[in-house]
Amino acid sequence: METSCDRISPLVVNPGKIMLTSSRLYFQPFNNLEPEPVTKMNLTEMKRILKRRFLLRQVGLEIFCSKDSLIADMYLVLPTAVERDKLYEHLIEQGDVCLMENDKENMLLKWQSGSVTNLDYLLYLNSEADRSFNDFTQYPVFPWVIADYTSPTLDLSDPKTFRDLSKPIGALNPKRLTRFKERFSDMPEPRFLYGSHYSTPGYILYYLVRVAPQYMLCLQSGRFDQPDRLFNSIQETWSNVLSLPSDVKEVIPEFYLPEYSDFLINKQSLDLGVRQDGSKVNHVTLPPWSSDPKDFCKKCREALESEYVSMHLHKWIDLIYGFKQCGKEAEKYDNLFYYLTYEGAVDIEKVKDPNERAAIEAQIMEFGQTPKQLFTKPHPTRFPATGSDEMNSDDGKLADGTEYEEEDEEYVDDDVIESEVVDQDGSKYSDEEESLETNNWSQLASLTLYQRHKLHRDMVTSLCLSGDNKLVYSVSQAGVFKVYSFEEQQQVRGINLSSMPLSSIILLPNEKMVLIASWDNSLYLYSMEFGRVISQLTLHDDAISDMFWQDNMLFTCSWDSTIKVWLYDPVADPKKLSLAPIMELDHDAGVSCIHVNSSNSQILSGTKDGNVYLWDVECQTVLRQTQSHVGQVTCVKFSKDGQRMVSCGEDCYMRVVDINTGTEILAKDLGQSISCLCWPEQQHLIAGGQGELLVWDMAKAQLVTKIKAHESMIASMCLGSNLHVVTGGEDRNVILWKKV
Repeated sequence: METSCDRISPLVVNPGKIMLTSSRLYFQPFNNLEPEPVTKMNLTEMKRILKRRFLLRQVGLEIFCSKDSLIADMYLVLPTAVERDKLYEHLIEQGDVCLMENDKENMLLKWQSGSVTNLDYLLYLNSEADRSFNDFTQYPVFPWVIADYTSPTLDLSDPKTFRDLSKPIGALNPKRLTRFKERFSDMPEPRFLYGSHYSTPGYILYYLVRVAPQYMLCLQSGRFDQPDRLFNSIQETWSNVLSLPSDVKEVIPEFYLPEYSDFLINKQSLDLGVRQDGSKVNHVTLPPWSSDPKDFCKKCREALESEYVSMHLHKWIDLIYGFKQCGKEAEKYDNLFYYLTYEGAVDIEKVKDPNERAAIEAQIMEFGQTPKQLFTKPHPTRFPATGSDEMNSDDGKLADGTEYEEEDEEYVDDDVIESEVVDQDGSKYSDEEESLETNNWSQLASLTLYQRHKLHRDMVTSLCLSGDNKLVYSVSQAGVFKVYSFEEQQQVRGINLSSMPLSSIILLPNEKMVLIASWDNSLYLYSMEFGRVISQLTLHDDAISDMFWQDNMLFTCSWDSTIKVWLYDPVADPKKLSLAPIMELDHDAGVSCIHVNSSNSQILSGTKDGNVYLWDVECQTVLRQTQSHVGQVTCVKFSKDGQRMVSCGEDCYMRVVDINTGTEILAKDLGQSISCLCWPEQQHLIAGGQGELLVWDMAKAQLVTKIKAHESMIASMCLGSNLHVVTGGEDRNVILWKKV
């Protein structure tokens, strides 16, 4: 492949020709500005290739030969987006090109969970928004985070130390903002609040003049700027961005990188002139709380990674990369800049007049470009470093001494079809030693099969464990309910409840009563003490597909497209199902799965047509509805703190969404359909796939391990105490898992 292109370096656009062979990429300039007549790059050296925007047009391509380098080895701009995409495709198709794995996937989720630093996340956002260290017209932009440059010590525990990240620089000073708004109201269309930008080539070189003087000389026609306008003092610069009518600049990444702190030192002894007060411009004057440039950048980095900034950084991201960046929201949040700084404001390709086109390009190049918009919904907040509180547990107990008329139980499938007990050393099942331990869900990856029992003659649709992990309660598609003792390795109960499949089971407190839902539209109350069904109610017009009970509230969902919420206190009347209806929530399709947050204030539901609903219980309204999957939603769950939700579907996708903002922070094609999952804590999730247990580290958005479990689909799962997990499968097996 051979075509014309431009090679981009700071403030330089060098035209030339590019040639791609089977082993190398060549660039030959049309002039002698390059140090070599031909630049060549071996394809085997290429590590990353990124598409870039240049002058608000998607025509750039950056090529990196180092895994961690911030600066590309070659930045090319093609005449059109089509030619750029063609070169990109030809490059990645070459056999010698072996790009490193993209470890940037799901960065939002990783940042939110704390496994990615604020610095790395901002560098990632800049890259995604087409900001490049090779292009001063769209250099990476970072926020001012510290507001105190006069105190002798820097107190990162004091909120007053920090800048208000919810406002753009231009809105931090109320008096100056009032003047901006007065001008805005009298301005003809297209109106703007700020005539200058927070990132321009001039501002970049303002900061970098001491390490890149040649670029300022290029920009300023062979001379430095006036001494009084040069970067001379951190405190003075901060004061200026708060007060001057045309200064709203943010900072550059170097402020937070101690290894690049040389930009604060006049190492080359440049003659930068004398200010009007008689002082010579030399090194940058630092705040009293820093001892030297490296210490300054180190403390800035500590501030950037502080808890206060972590909890407020999303507000600044909304302004720069998110929904407050442009349009009505930008005007509402005092964040509106000149229209030519925004992508899509003008189509340069349609401007035929060369003078007009040159003027537009000069405006775009010299006066700033707003980053590409990455988010159209509010950016999710970061989770506190301290972790969330444990969920409230329910200590309600059933009343004792209630008399029932005893009735013989109808047993079915008395004999267990097939059993396997692993690693017991000939001893009985015992959980006494482990009872003193607490769950350490980070050890989910070390689960090992402990007992396997083929209890049913059809798929195990739902199950739960007793509090001591000694009994498993399970129901099947054959309409059978069974209780099996892992300790005694024998069946305790077994009854055929319905001619239709049973879909869900709940073990009520004190473990004397069991709720069982069925496709026959009914809910059954089964007494463990008397071995029989003591109450049955028809609740829906079609099969009950799932249910959830918590704090005396029962939630049932059905293929009749409804969720019904009931008041149910098993202690008040243990003899029967005394359900008081509270509400009914309608859907557009059959409801396949349901989950409720820890406070019973929100409901998640998934439907047969792929929609996921988030409901407000108190208002009985839909907070959010999204077409999340193709085909049926197979399971939905809240995270333990109720801040995120996960859904899986027949389309093999797992999607994680931030509850507060509605932003999707993970979308992963798992290659297999997930029918059940548990999310016991923020960081760890375990899902049942096609015969495999999938253990996920949700902080890093990484699959930790796959554990071979069943011969086919895992249909149901329950987490017990002390890291016990029980699974039920399409293969009719019930498996108890324990940590190694």
